[in-house]
Amino acid sequence: MTEIIIKNGFVFDPINKINGEKMDICIKNGKIVESVNEHKAKKIDATGLTVMPGGVDIHTHIAGGEVNTGRMVRPEDHIKDAVSKTALTRSGSGYSIPSTFVTGYRYSKMGYTTVMNPSMAPLEAKHTHEELNDIPLLDKASYPLIGDWWFVLEYLQKGDLESCARHVAWMMDTTKGYAIKIVNPGGLESWGFGKNVHTIDDQVPNFCITPREIMVGLAKVNTMLNLPHSIHLHTNNLGLPGNYLTTLDTMRALENVPNNGKPVAHITHLQFSSFGGDGWGSMKSAAPEISKYINNHNHMTFDMGQVIFTDTTTMTADGPFEYTLYQLSGHKWVNSDVETETSGGIIPFHYKKNNAVNTIQWSIALELALMIEDPWKIMMTTDHPNGGPFFAYPKIIAWLISNKARMATLKLCSKKGQKKSLLPTLNRELSLYELAIVTRAAQAKALGLKNKGHLGVGADADVAIYNVNPETTDIANKYKGVRRAFRSAAYTIKDGKIVVKDGEVVENVSGRTMWLDVHTTEKVKVDDDMRNRFKQYWTVEFDNYPVYDHYLKVPQAIAVKASI
Repeated sequence: MTEIIIKNGFVFDPINKINGEKMDICIKNGKIVESVNEHKAKKIDATGLTVMPGGVDIHTHIAGGEVNTGRMVRPEDHIKDAVSKTALTRSGSGYSIPSTFVTGYRYSKMGYTTVMNPSMAPLEAKHTHEELNDIPLLDKASYPLIGDWWFVLEYLQKGDLESCARHVAWMMDTTKGYAIKIVNPGGLESWGFGKNVHTIDDQVPNFCITPREIMVGLAKVNTMLNLPHSIHLHTNNLGLPGNYLTTLDTMRALENVPNNGKPVAHITHLQFSSFGGDGWGSMKSAAPEISKYINNHNHMTFDMGQVIFTDTTTMTADGPFEYTLYQLSGHKWVNSDVETETSGGIIPFHYKKNNAVNTIQWSIALELALMIEDPWKIMMTTDHPNGGPFFAYPKIIAWLISNKARMATLKLCSKKGQKKSLLPTLNRELSLYELAIVTRAAQAKALGLKNKGHLGVGADADVAIYNVNPETTDIANKYKGVRRAFRSAAYTIKDGKIVVKDGEVVENVSGRTMWLDVHTTEKVKVDDDMRNRFKQYWTVEFDNYPVYDHYLKVPQAIAVKASI
């Protein structure tokens, strides 16, 4: 394989505490190495350029049943963003729900190399992996929805954590999954009966269990299994005024779960869980209350869920929340109930600058990112496509690094929303080093991806190079140039191959699909009872349910040794 040496770039590698040091990066056989043969190696002159590890996205809906259904119900989303083929790339459609190939191209052009699909109904896992196989240029993984799965609820209700842990290990193999995903714990099962849960101590119908017990139980299971990522949690009451109180209760409930010094949970799209007020008219930011708690506790990580002022598509397993959005908007609505496993909903949505609530939402995510002192705790996302499409990341980067950029946008927003925004009181501007944390290093660390998010020897040779000179550019004042640079990477290198140059795809490679091969002392026995349950409740035979190895185009099994 070709050797590459990246010469003279300004390197930002927070995991290895490298902050803008001018240095060379050497690549051989798809890995970062100490040195290469400079006479034979391909040279990339990075003089005056910023060099970072490839971007990592911890939460982005890019594949699976809900995404594909969204594509079907939104032809208007594709018509306005048709993508032509080139000599190298395939045609497709884009905007809020891009087709698979376009998804890979657009991430790669921004310097991203690893993305995580955060919501996979186990029954639809085969479809999800077929779509992930199609997405080029990226390594990826998916999180199976386990929080309202009947078997798990029964084990937790009995207090049988060991059997639950073995079952979850089996589920990771069966779905080829990467992390435990919990959405509106207890609410999805309640939704099957037209109900919801409203506090973390409400009873789930028919199971005599509460959201608190589901979250704490699965956090303990996660620890028992030694999974690399914590439980990935979408909170109860998401998207409702006053829900910050539920979020605080959730974080407190998880304080005492042991996890060997690692975070016990990751609350995703935190903006949607940080609303104050007791109704839409009084809705306000609760970022001060949420960030104060986070600044004083170290047992959780979070991502932003930044809103972008645009037309987009909301999609989530949180069926009750989508019904609320349907009542508010009157837009076309898809509701689903995935048998004994999960629920779901899809609704088009348009975030508007002249809407006070949308303005406050836009502001809250940025407030959280600026008020949470440790950038390793809060990561950049839009909850694509729920807050907006992922290709808007360069806009968020501009808002994070530049108070001037934030104020320019706020000035165009709803007057009522402006009055409630806390941004005029926040002067913090992220440096390129901090930006490298929130867009790649923190995400890789939270996911337990030891070979991602850094440029140390032995790391995967995933590198992004941007046309930003930190010595001569005041990034806070010249944010438009930075925004352009992060929209079109000078180079994206994936596994030691140059795949993007000057913002254009120059080579296609197939990324890996990562999944957890969890080894427990005693495996789950697929007994007659489980097979009979499948006959009784599922629409597929048990033997057709698991995702076998051949479904993954480029599989990467990550061995995990459980403590049980």
